[in-house]
Amino acid sequence: MATAKAKKKKSTRKRTRASWRGQLRFGLVTIGVEAVNAVKKEGSDIHFHQLHAACHSRIQYQKVCPIHGPVPNDEIISGYEYGKGRYVEIDPDELDALRSEAERALTIDSFVPEDEIDPIHFDGRKYFLVPESDGREAYMLLAAALRRQGRVGVGQVVFSGKEQLVEVREYDGALVMQMLDYAAEIRGVDEVASDLPTMRVTGKKLELAEALVESSSSEDFDFSKYTDRHRERTKELIEAKLEGREPVAPETEELPEVINLMDALRRSVKSAQSAGGGKSKRRSTKHKTAKRKRA
Repeated sequence: MATAKAKKKKSTRKRTRASWRGQLRFGLVTIGVEAVNAVKKEGSDIHFHQLHAACHSRIQYQKVCPIHGPVPNDEIISGYEYGKGRYVEIDPDELDALRSEAERALTIDSFVPEDEIDPIHFDGRKYFLVPESDGREAYMLLAAALRRQGRVGVGQVVFSGKEQLVEVREYDGALVMQMLDYAAEIRGVDEVASDLPTMRVTGKKLELAEALVESSSSEDFDFSKYTDRHRERTKELIEAKLEGREPVAPETEELPEVINLMDALRRSVKSAQSAGGGKSKRRSTKHKTAKRKRA
């Protein structure tokens, strides 16, 4: 019988580079964390480069001083223009010295219901917060408390050289930090009110519109059924050109002729009801964006 101990397998998973490292604070509890981008950019975007049409060489961009020509990065500093062509030089260390220890941390100062923050404030950036080894217990306690209470934390953190308003929520046992736009950064409806219709909507058209929403409603939302079709077709176009084939254009969907708004609504309701087997399911008032594990 073999007595040699089995060798411990090393993880082959590549560690994702952190975008920020610091402390997460709530009350008197402090947890060392690092923020890892929650969105996978690798392989999700197709990038094109600019080429010179005559020789097909790639166009290059250089940082150029109008007096001395191209300048290396180690000779470039930051400056604030306080007058036309007049600058005051600012060193990164000087900016860093302006922040207190508390401002260097992600400090949660309020916990609110998870549907309290209007989605218009989310700026699209989101990061998983990964705890240091000695902060795992406090991390899991906070995640469990947020999940059970149905709340999210709101606070501020200096991130990418700017003080950011953030939301911290629980997601599948982990904490996720989502960046928020400040109220002053959101354009008010009154700024575009002149372009919005002001007529009242009532009567049969409104009933049909509500029936269309009802017929197309469901209890759950499945993100996995949505894919980037344009990206897939772009990949097919690139592969076809590399192989010398003629790219295949997607089939054009022919829509039925619509006479007026009422006709469009009626046909839409009928189509939605047919697709759903004539049954409509009312969505719960609490929007679900993904199926989540509950303790």
